[in-house]
Amino acid sequence: MSWCSSPVSTPALHPCGFYRQALLALQAGEVPFLVGGGHAVAHYVGMTRHSKDLDLFVTPEDCSRLLAVLRAAGYRTELTFPHWLGKVYSGSECIDVIFSSGNSIATVDTAWFVHAVAGRLLGLPVHFCPPEEILWSKSSVMERERYDGADIMHLLHAYGAQFDWPRLLQRFGAHWRVLLHYLILFGFVYPARQSCIPTWVMQNLLARLQHELHHPPSGAPICQGTLLSRAQYLIDLECWGYRDARLRPTGPMTAAEIAHWTAAIAGEAGAQ
Repeated sequence: MSWCSSPVSTPALHPCGFYRQALLALQAGEVPFLVGGGHAVAHYVGMTRHSKDLDLFVTPEDCSRLLAVLRAAGYRTELTFPHWLGKVYSGSECIDVIFSSGNSIATVDTAWFVHAVAGRLLGLPVHFCPPEEILWSKSSVMERERYDGADIMHLLHAYGAQFDWPRLLQRFGAHWRVLLHYLILFGFVYPARQSCIPTWVMQNLLARLQHELHHPPSGAPICQGTLLSRAQYLIDLECWGYRDARLRPTGPMTAAEIAHWTAAIAGEAGAQ
């Protein structure tokens, strides 16, 4: 997969025109993709959402193929972060091509496509990321400059009664405390809507919490905060002696991937 394609001279399109042409190119090229991000949240929640870009989700195996199809269509493409993200540009407009999450946990697999939901975007038939996977992938976005908690609250409010809760619990796995945190917060945000969360789900998670209180984990000090924010827990690693929960072999990322993801913080802060 090439790091960055050569710039092209194709004139910039209005975002909707750019997005629609890109979607048509991918459909003609039979590249499997799902629509996520703000457009998917708007689809499930039923509200108008003005997104600054378009998020397309693919499996890691199909990312290079998607970028190649859109590069052939005349757009500039790059593999921005090889562990989770590529981009497609038309002038200043952008499509994010997502195949995992920044912490490498919420990797797109075939189940995303099996449970995808059909809909329409810009007059075209598309499939949206499943609401369970949207919640799962957004749950670990707790940066200083970005927090997706409101999206999660709105998803639970609009779609919680229809969630495949066993599958969602399986997705969170050992990180079930993160899910519990959002479900408790939901009861605070919407006191009269707590029935959206099945009682058995809360009982299951609270039983896990009760068990852990009496049987706390042992072992070397580890900081899992880096799974939620790549910037705000660096002091724990650099000064306080904690091991990075992202680091292999117990975590999902290599040292090189972590270094590249961390180095980008300075550049993004300077662009704000």
